[in-house]
Amino acid sequence: MAFLKCSNSIFVLFTACILFSCTQPHEVFIQNQNSGGALGTSYNIIYQSEKELDFQSEIDSVFSVVNKSLSTYIPDSDISRINDGDSMVVVDKMFKDVFNLSKEIHQKTEGYFDPTVGVLVNAWGFGPGEQLQLDSTLVDSLLSFVGFDKVSLTDANTIQKKNPAIRFDFNAIAKGYAIDRLAVLMDKKGIQNYLIEVGGEIVAKGENRIKKKPWATGIEDPQAEQGRGLKIIINLKDRALASSGNYRKFRIDSIKGEKYVHTVDPKTGFTKNSKTLGANVLAKTCAEADAYATAFMAMELNKVLDLLATQKELEAYIVYLDENGDTQEFMTEGFSAVVVK
Repeated sequence: MAFLKCSNSIFVLFTACILFSCTQPHEVFIQNQNSGGALGTSYNIIYQSEKELDFQSEIDSVFSVVNKSLSTYIPDSDISRINDGDSMVVVDKMFKDVFNLSKEIHQKTEGYFDPTVGVLVNAWGFGPGEQLQLDSTLVDSLLSFVGFDKVSLTDANTIQKKNPAIRFDFNAIAKGYAIDRLAVLMDKKGIQNYLIEVGGEIVAKGENRIKKKPWATGIEDPQAEQGRGLKIIINLKDRALASSGNYRKFRIDSIKGEKYVHTVDPKTGFTKNSKTLGANVLAKTCAEADAYATAFMAMELNKVLDLLATQKELEAYIVYLDENGDTQEFMTEGFSAVVVK
């Protein structure tokens, strides 16, 4: 009996030692952060790891190559050269990615997302080109230079335009695409938990391991008269968020005193003060979320709801005015699920 008792004690002690030796040490995460200005806006990137890291040079490189390919504000960028009539430009993978995704979303939105509105964006005073004094006759003439069916990507990776005056403006998708490229950078670096924000558009992966909470972000109130009030807060994990609203960007005509919003309706050629005040979209990629949020501001609400019913990979939160001018909200079930109650 004494021998058995001793054996049991040794067994218990041995088992305890095994359990102790197999216990993982407490994980300690360090928050690394880079912020600054790029793409005409600000950015803030948080990435957590077990050691201090600094990817600033790589981040700058991503912004640089995106600008070189897609920025209409850089005279010698690929898109600027194409806009100016250079048909010999061989576009890079980034331009091809954005072109092909734009074509897909153009079809799914029945033409309401159309990056060939560049000539109109300039004319209305929201681009790098010359602002014009527009009337219905001039708008109609400019519409002849709009239409994604009038451009194509050749097998030689050059762009063909049916009219040399057609101008691309990928600003409604390029920022989201840049964020996706930053996310690819983080993935290649082996980072499992990060939050990337550029000009209010966001990609989140994993969670905030330091706070042991999901990544959280606020949705702006499109009717906030001062500052940037929050409407709701949502949790983000392995998703992208983009928002669009005419409250963000508009101009007031100094002579007429009229308000012109930055959403240009590619169907009519006019800027659109729609009853939709703000569109917020969750998608797998930020480029998709960015493009759809922009399109939703130009589309009638019933068309938006019809599209959301068929595109199950999208979730959306729409703030709009009803027929009586009262504020209403629409939220898909998937979007509602991530709202912080």
